[in-house]
Amino acid sequence: MRRAIPALILILVTATILVAADKHPYTVDDHLKMNRLSSPALSPDGKWIAFSVTAYDKESNSGSSDIYLVPTAGGEPHRLTTHPARDSSPAWSPDGQTIAFISSRSGTSQIWLISMGGGEARQLTDIKTGASGPKWSPDGKMIACTATILPGKCDKGTARYLEEREKSQVQAKVIDSLLYRHWNTWRDDKTRSHLMIVDVATGAHRDLMRDADYDVPPFPFGGESDYDFSPDCREIAFTAKVAPNPAWHTNLDIFTIPVAGGEPTCITSEYKGQDSSPAYSPDGRYIAYGAMERPRFEADQVELTIYDRQTGERKNLTADFDNDAGGWVWAPDGKGLFFTADEKARTPVFYAAVEGGVSKVLEGHSNGSLTISGDGTMLAFARQSLTSPVEIFKANADGTGETQLTFFNKPLLDTIDMGEVKETWLEGDRGDQVHILIMLPPGFDPAKKWPLLMQIHGGPQGAVNDSFHYRWNAALFAAPGYVVASVNFHGSSGYGQKFKDAVSRNWGGSPYIDIMKGVDHMVSLGYVDPDRIAAAGGSYGGYMANWIATQTDRFKAIISHAGVWNLESMSATEELWFPEWEYGGQYWENREDYEKWSPHRFAGNLGKFKTPVLVIHGQHDYRVPVTQAFEFYTALQRQGVPSRLIYFPDETHFVVKPQNVELWYNQFHGWLKRYIGAGPTE
Repeated sequence: MRRAIPALILILVTATILVAADKHPYTVDDHLKMNRLSSPALSPDGKWIAFSVTAYDKESNSGSSDIYLVPTAGGEPHRLTTHPARDSSPAWSPDGQTIAFISSRSGTSQIWLISMGGGEARQLTDIKTGASGPKWSPDGKMIACTATILPGKCDKGTARYLEEREKSQVQAKVIDSLLYRHWNTWRDDKTRSHLMIVDVATGAHRDLMRDADYDVPPFPFGGESDYDFSPDCREIAFTAKVAPNPAWHTNLDIFTIPVAGGEPTCITSEYKGQDSSPAYSPDGRYIAYGAMERPRFEADQVELTIYDRQTGERKNLTADFDNDAGGWVWAPDGKGLFFTADEKARTPVFYAAVEGGVSKVLEGHSNGSLTISGDGTMLAFARQSLTSPVEIFKANADGTGETQLTFFNKPLLDTIDMGEVKETWLEGDRGDQVHILIMLPPGFDPAKKWPLLMQIHGGPQGAVNDSFHYRWNAALFAAPGYVVASVNFHGSSGYGQKFKDAVSRNWGGSPYIDIMKGVDHMVSLGYVDPDRIAAAGGSYGGYMANWIATQTDRFKAIISHAGVWNLESMSATEELWFPEWEYGGQYWENREDYEKWSPHRFAGNLGKFKTPVLVIHGQHDYRVPVTQAFEFYTALQRQGVPSRLIYFPDETHFVVKPQNVELWYNQFHGWLKRYIGAGPTE
């Protein structure tokens, strides 16, 4: 028997080697094949979770979505919809017998209903401009949704107006005010998103906002979390931006309006910061919402606040919690709310009690899209990590019994060597501790020397978290043989508001110092080749890539996606509150900061401005206008710096079409390989 042990060990080791040999590094084809799960919704009885699954097809250059169900007791998911059109946004009726969802199967996006008892889905709405964001009333008799409306016209009249505008031979845009475009959409046609009330029995709908000249939810990032029915179904609370000059303030407010119709009432009018995402407590006494204190600062800390409808008093439930609250849901007993918050590159689940105090419920990777069962005993949520896309999980409300319920991507993941994730801390600028996430490539050997890619996140008040990013995927960057290091520099979220504030009016200061110290730290580990280091970033990360290009020649290659080059010409952006806060006013008000931190001012720094740069930008990016890339590329070419421009006439701030995504990653890897090689040296 003793002689069998070495043989058994040999068999196990051999099997392990064979399994490893069967796996391959992550590829772009793998990336495009990943199923994307979203919108988990737990049934009122806690027995089922409905969710959407989106799959992309490279050949058709498009994606499709369907609704699935998975039992919380465990078992195989069941595909609920099979139509070629996109089906998304599942929402349970209060009795748990029907799921409402959005589908484009009739030609426009409409609300459809499907019974848990079986049968075909039936179309509920026929809103001519389409519907989105279904939310049931507590009595199950109504559904609130949103639709595009031209104030003063019905949906039919709006549809005719939009059709005539599209067909007109005159496509000139006559603009009288800001915002005339926002994120990736022109807003000069004066249409708005309005709240609609749909009768579930008949499908009849009415515009709750009537002639309101503002959007509900706020465009372009709002959703169904920005409106909610009161428990007695007599009132709806919603988020809107109604103050004048919306281009240069962040003042969102919470309003209430009778479901039967009437004038809205603002319950946050005395506050000039951003208030959003109202949610009634189960007994109707409170409205919970997220509040930012400082006007014109979009990255101020989000405080979970409750408004007492009886007394008018407010209470900040997260006053002693130093990170942004998000995604809150009331516990059915009304004694508190569950919410998520970024914390040191992870996104745990927390609980805030109405009587006071915040406690952590769940840790592990990045969690989101919380829902809770009707009896308050079960949470359902989406979870992801740097090496795993979103899957659906459940846990008891006290955090125990955590269980993964879906494994849509497991068959593909089982064939891929994603590499290994490490993390470390270093002393950054101002003596503060700075966090670094490290993605090691497949087959990593610390005895060899590897090329290093410094991945720079956007925001700037963002972070590289332990999450699966489809546009900037660290595992895919590392796959050809790169160590990828991501520094959560000053300005990053999840490390307290003081740390996050440190980037404003300091764009090229502390973050740059943190990144350069990060390079030093990575080289000190012994496995990074100091002569093969590159940097890449998008949005603010693109700004930092451009800044690096003018400040140092330490890097052998740079990749800049949607990067800011000229702070003055960035005044063509749409949300003017952003540069006015970040740079201390407009360029004619605070020229000193603009000149100090604008990369274009250092284009003549010929001793440093010589690193090869790949510049990437999309035409319909209105946050960072495409001219930023054109100006940067011109400066590079005019001074003989090796450079390439990739221009996407059909993309926005992000590149999302499958074939464009493939080109983007191939060009990205090709640029790195050209200038720093790929894989280790002995």
